[in-house]
Amino acid sequence: MEALAKRVFSINEPQTIAMAKKARELMATGVNVVNLSLGEPDFTTPEHIKEAAIAAIQNNFSYYTPVAGIPELREAISKKFLRDNNLVYAPDQIVVSTGAKHAIMNTIMALINPGDEVIIPTPYWVSYSEMVKLMDGVPVFIAAPLEQDYKITAAQLEASITPKSKAFLFSSPCNPTGSVYSHNELAELVNVFEKHPSIYIISDEIYEYINFVGKHHSIGTFESVKDRVITINGLSKGYAMTGWRLGYMGAPKHVAMACEKIQGQYTSAANSISQKAAVAALTGSLEPSFEMVKAFKRRKELVEKGLNTIPGLINNKPEGAFYFFPDISHFLGKQFEGKTIETATDLCLYLLNEGHVSLVTGEAFGNPNCIRMSYAASDEKLTLALLRISEALAKLA
Repeated sequence: MEALAKRVFSINEPQTIAMAKKARELMATGVNVVNLSLGEPDFTTPEHIKEAAIAAIQNNFSYYTPVAGIPELREAISKKFLRDNNLVYAPDQIVVSTGAKHAIMNTIMALINPGDEVIIPTPYWVSYSEMVKLMDGVPVFIAAPLEQDYKITAAQLEASITPKSKAFLFSSPCNPTGSVYSHNELAELVNVFEKHPSIYIISDEIYEYINFVGKHHSIGTFESVKDRVITINGLSKGYAMTGWRLGYMGAPKHVAMACEKIQGQYTSAANSISQKAAVAALTGSLEPSFEMVKAFKRRKELVEKGLNTIPGLINNKPEGAFYFFPDISHFLGKQFEGKTIETATDLCLYLLNEGHVSLVTGEAFGNPNCIRMSYAASDEKLTLALLRISEALAKLA
């Protein structure tokens, strides 16, 4: 058998997917597992979006589309950027992809040469570092502790920059922490980037609507850096459209053209029906999204109250997305039936097998002392999960 390419062994399987797989395997044996490992809204896609997709099918909109997306969708995205984010991206600066993850990968492929450094605040979404490594780039991590609300400072950013720094990649609201960078916090980072004009900024804003503290702020609105910001977004989180696989970027024209060129060689255009659905999503009522956010806020408060009653957990206070990222250091070194909990991964496996709740280890997100808990689930499931977690942790000694 021929050896596989080295790049296969340079990356890891996403722990979010791995834990969801373990949960499904346990459920297949008849165990009632509360799965809080995946970042997926449990709401259904709004009716007006589904109707647009059905109409597209009935009208036989089933042929290849332009690689960068159908013109009406790129126009809708351009207007959305201006309406919601005060960002000016012409339609020819927009590339539609098979999910926001695809858009990020396109960007990294277009920008990163072997040895280039990509600065990533930690905690970070699981795939950021692996995408960089796939392109033989070097991820450079900046640790943002819970005491800083999991957000980096301008001084930390400045200290991480070297002559090899090519890009900065971050999310706000953040997966896995739910932290949100304010306008002033972004301004402080921009002050650093102004001194380093060769660094691109990749801003993952997929959770922009799920924000509990007011208006979302995009780093691309700062005049001094806007010409090197790539803004990533999509339909999955804000419109409950995860399976539709539709993401997009707004970018400097030369970057957008490069991404279109790359995408044309390995996936071509996104799904035609999803594109028609996306037009309806971006131009239609946002009321279903706002109602979903109200539910997430209520769930956040429910989960926060429950986590705060569990001795030993140090809880963060997320301002967006739908995750908690508590510190579980207190439980490391404790035992159950003679087996020691050495790592956050051990704790997640223990909570899965003993408590029947599926969570994700913080090691996957760059912080080995935390775990990620999604609250994209019903109130009943969340209440049950909190009870099970509390009882399971109480058994550790």
